[in-house]
Amino acid sequence: MDVDEILTGLYSEQGRQNPYPWYAALHEHGPINAVPKRAEHSTITAVAGGYDLVDQVLRDPGWYKGAPPDWQDQEILRTFLTSMMFINPPDHTRMRAVFAKTFTPRRLGALEPVIVRIVTDRLDRMAEAGADGGEVDFVADFAYPVPALVMAEFIGLPEADLAWYRQRVDWIDEYMDVAGKTPERLARANQAAEELRGYYRELLAHRRRQPGEDLISGLVEVLDAGGVDLTEEELISNLIVLFNASFVTTVYMFSNGLPLLLAHPDVIAALPGDDALARGCVDEVLRMESPVHFLARAAPHDTEVGGLPVARDENVLLLIAAANRDPARFPDPDRFDPHRAGPPSLAFGVGLHFCLGSAVSRLEGRLALPRLFARFPELAVSQPYTYSGSLFLRGIDKLFVTTGEAR
Repeated sequence: MDVDEILTGLYSEQGRQNPYPWYAALHEHGPINAVPKRAEHSTITAVAGGYDLVDQVLRDPGWYKGAPPDWQDQEILRTFLTSMMFINPPDHTRMRAVFAKTFTPRRLGALEPVIVRIVTDRLDRMAEAGADGGEVDFVADFAYPVPALVMAEFIGLPEADLAWYRQRVDWIDEYMDVAGKTPERLARANQAAEELRGYYRELLAHRRRQPGEDLISGLVEVLDAGGVDLTEEELISNLIVLFNASFVTTVYMFSNGLPLLLAHPDVIAALPGDDALARGCVDEVLRMESPVHFLARAAPHDTEVGGLPVARDENVLLLIAAANRDPARFPDPDRFDPHRAGPPSLAFGVGLHFCLGSAVSRLEGRLALPRLFARFPELAVSQPYTYSGSLFLRGIDKLFVTTGEAR
């Protein structure tokens, strides 16, 4: 199977449901390969799946995130490209310095009781819904609301707005997929970005009148005092991207991880009370079922990567999920092992654009998973499930379970 056949397979429905055989086939061709010049691959020169090579490119500050020439004409692209997740230095450095101050050990410590309270409440609701053998949608009742409520409380979004907010998040995520750049999806993403920008303008104005203890209140205060090098429109762009990135990946960490964990009853039986095992399970779920499957970077100058020439401004597709199952770095990569030694997964990226909310996501997993299985030791998947149609953010959107007898 050549590289063109592998990429075609990845783009197929079968590949979207289970891309890992295609990643394994790609590893047989080496850590990086040229991409055939075809319309569907027009912006990509090479595809990389080797762990060391993907890690190397992500850590190199010279490799940058490219922007389409018409980005200023689209609301969604203007939002992306005025946020730290999609922008390059020096603006990236300026913006990240503002937000990095908010993700401190003190703030993370303060989040622990918030997470425990939200998790406990959602488990109570699951127990009620699953009484007498009733089915529960694990995503709707737990995997989505836990990170959404945690980030909403952290940032300062009213809980009542989350259902409205989620639809706009979905429209943006659909557009971000490698196959999502259709006129219809672009129009929905533009609408979502426009509506979210209006939403945040009103929220910022409200926090000016009635400040609280949340992130938005703190940022508004320093913004108005001239204490940060950030405009209000840049603040709004970053809040939109930060909220999306910080909770959608956690939703999929939970929903993708549940079937994986349930296949290892000895592990879930030992989870309650074992914090080291909980950390290992979170790490291994993120390695084996990375919510984000790829990133792209453009070459700062004519160069070679893994012996392959890449011209200046050409893009390399970095397959994070393939790198996380690179047999050269993870022996027996398809085996779940929460005690696995070796390098960290690349699930949250690395380098300049390392996910700022990764510590929150890991904390949620570490606190939630032991409590989930302590409460529902007989938890079981009750219906077949499918993964989202996206290759960029891949996860289970509906996952029906029975809780069994709750403790």
